[in-house]
Amino acid sequence: MSDKVQLIVGLGNPGAQYDRTRHNAGADLVSALASLCHAEMRHESRFHGQYAKANWQGQSLHLLIPTTFMNLSGQAVQALCSFYKLPPEAVLVVHDELDIPPGQARFKKGGGHGGHNGLKDIISRFGGNREFHRLRIGIGHPGHAGMVAGFVLTKAPQAEQQLIEQASDAALSALPLALSGDWSKAMNQLHAFKP
Repeated sequence: MSDKVQLIVGLGNPGAQYDRTRHNAGADLVSALASLCHAEMRHESRFHGQYAKANWQGQSLHLLIPTTFMNLSGQAVQALCSFYKLPPEAVLVVHDELDIPPGQARFKKGGGHGGHNGLKDIISRFGGNREFHRLRIGIGHPGHAGMVAGFVLTKAPQAEQQLIEQASDAALSALPLALSGDWSKAMNQLHAFKP
């Protein structure tokens, strides 16, 4: 079934200065997933990112953390999808989400980019196809559009970071349901989570 997720992509920016910043919530979750799978993420230049082939709970998965900057994330996703002949519907993109508060995460399929440069580039590289799955990790909003760039590129205060990590853990525990194709049960479980 083409709707089955075969690739999980964690969005972020490369380099130590961006490590554990809000914008790297997606990359952090995929790193955690790789650890759970005992899969080692290695730099793969043809995919412009850190890559691992993983097996989790009987599911074979490609894991990818682009090492392009956020606004070029689609370059990595497109390269891997072309190589393995994966349709957009087989992709789950994990990313930070301003419109969701810390401590919450949401599954979603399709939709726009909401101003997120990583999503914008992926949609563009998919020729406008938006039908990939998303896992949105809430980071909250600074309150003013002009503050967003600085906000996403800095680390959250400790209390907020803990909420982001708790939501990420809840997402990881709901992920097997999503990967098995039971999206409604996965959504119910994750969307009911309260930190």
